[in-house]
Amino acid sequence: MVKIRQVDVAMLDKPKATRAAPRELSPRARERLEQQKQFERMLTRIGDRDTVFEIRLEADEKPLTIRQRLMKAAEATGKEIVVRKSDKGWLVGMSTPDRKSRRGRRKASASS
Repeated sequence: MVKIRQVDVAMLDKPKATRAAPRELSPRARERLEQQKQFERMLTRIGDRDTVFEIRLEADEKPLTIRQRLMKAAEATGKEIVVRKSDKGWLVGMSTPDRKSRRGRRKASASS
């Protein structure tokens, strides 16, 4: 059987804040966070079109996951980058009009 009792309105308006202990990151999550910071530091060093970095992958890393993380880091730093395949990983450089992809739909022309 439930118990019902009347309480002060302050309990409803200002609920007690629970203090949950901050969860510790797992080793894999710490690795991902460190890698993200490393990518962001690298991207801040890209200042002109002549600065290009090669990211070499280890055996246990998935290339597309690394590419996604690079794009996420670029978004966080506010840089437009181009990521291209290389023999041992990825090449990363600043996006320029001649480096941009020509895939996808063309923009509508002004005459139509």
